[in-house]
Amino acid sequence: MTDYFIQAFIYLVAAVIAVPLAKRFGLGSVLGYLVAGVVIGPVTGLVGQETVTLQHFAEFGVVMMLFLVGMELDPKSLWAMRVRLLGLGGLQVALTAAAATGFAWSLGLDWQTAVAVGFLFSLSSTAIVLQTLTEKGLVKTEGGQSAFSVLLFQDIAVIPMLAIIPLLAVPGISPSGGEGEHSSLSLVEHLPGWAHGLVVVGAIVLVIVCGHYLSRPLFRYVVQSGMREVFTATSLMLIIGIAALMSLVNLSPALGAFLAGVVLANSEFRHELEANIEPFKGLLLGLFFITVGAGINFGVLAESWDIVLLLALAVIIGKALILVGLALAFRIRSSDGWLFTLGLAQAGEFGFVLLTYSTQNRVIPADTAQMLSLVVALSMFLTPLLFIVYDRVVLPRYQKASNEEAEPDEIEEQAPVIVAGVGRFGQIVCRLLRANNIPSVALDQSLEQI
Repeated sequence: MTDYFIQAFIYLVAAVIAVPLAKRFGLGSVLGYLVAGVVIGPVTGLVGQETVTLQHFAEFGVVMMLFLVGMELDPKSLWAMRVRLLGLGGLQVALTAAAATGFAWSLGLDWQTAVAVGFLFSLSSTAIVLQTLTEKGLVKTEGGQSAFSVLLFQDIAVIPMLAIIPLLAVPGISPSGGEGEHSSLSLVEHLPGWAHGLVVVGAIVLVIVCGHYLSRPLFRYVVQSGMREVFTATSLMLIIGIAALMSLVNLSPALGAFLAGVVLANSEFRHELEANIEPFKGLLLGLFFITVGAGINFGVLAESWDIVLLLALAVIIGKALILVGLALAFRIRSSDGWLFTLGLAQAGEFGFVLLTYSTQNRVIPADTAQMLSLVVALSMFLTPLLFIVYDRVVLPRYQKASNEEAEPDEIEEQAPVIVAGVGRFGQIVCRLLRANNIPSVALDQSLEQI
């Protein structure tokens, strides 16, 4: 028991020291967590093999984050995103997977292994990108919304990828680890294809129906108890239950949580749910980023640091080129196009899941998987630096250009009073002026308000 306390203390001390320093220097909290993980893991050796187990636990923070993101949307908003979700997201996954597959095959890998590598690098980091966009207040921008659409499609695309990987087994590769080592409960493991599909559809319908019809009576019952901690327990029970159900039918828990969040977007308990889940989400995501940094194998990195670095840069540059083309095709202009490009030009946390699954199913050799794991981790590690480039190099240029091009508006109306901002208070002032026959000019950015 003492060991657990000491390890928890080490992780918390690293976060408390590194994250405020990173924020003070304008580097963002994600880079702070990653550096903290590197310091307590490979550099000082304060934490060891438990980081892999902790990483699987901390990935639940991504599930919570997508649940909260889903609650910010309603079905109408989701339908309005369909072009970007299917068009932009589908093209990004397809083009990146094809390019990465071709590159891996040209390096001499078997075509089955090359396809799995293509799947691996077609995904981006939902955790890092959404956390950074939220911190910087960029989620509602055109670039942020486009990035979110692609990330959501990637989470959906993980499902068919997991279904295809066992079909790509290479005869000469021995599986990594025992089959029993990764065994987990599954309701669809031995079912025929049609029955598997019915169970999956049934699970999704169950989440939607229960979220729409049963969640309100449940929350009302809990609120009547007057115990805040019981509401917190109910919130966690809801998300853990959905994640477990999705895992039982071989679906992404993050996707199920997002769907439940969309269903509860119009619930009167939405704000209290957000307030209860937000602290857990923040802590688990922070722990996840620390484990990514702590899990970097500096021994393998020291032996082939040049290959790992070149591959990581190839991933970032290759994905960036594809994303630039998509941004132009979908008319994501100016700084939004750069935000979309730089934000998604990395591999993601689901890459670790696909790597483990591929080695267990004899698709990727163990030594290649170890190298690819370092490439994924390094590309994630470099992502906060790309956001710094966006903040300090890209954004100031576009702001300067827009300031130079902008001409002052000509206001023909003349009045002794100017009301700047016609919100609630501004409307009251306008009514008082009109009642006293005092002419006024109203200025506001919203056309509807005017």
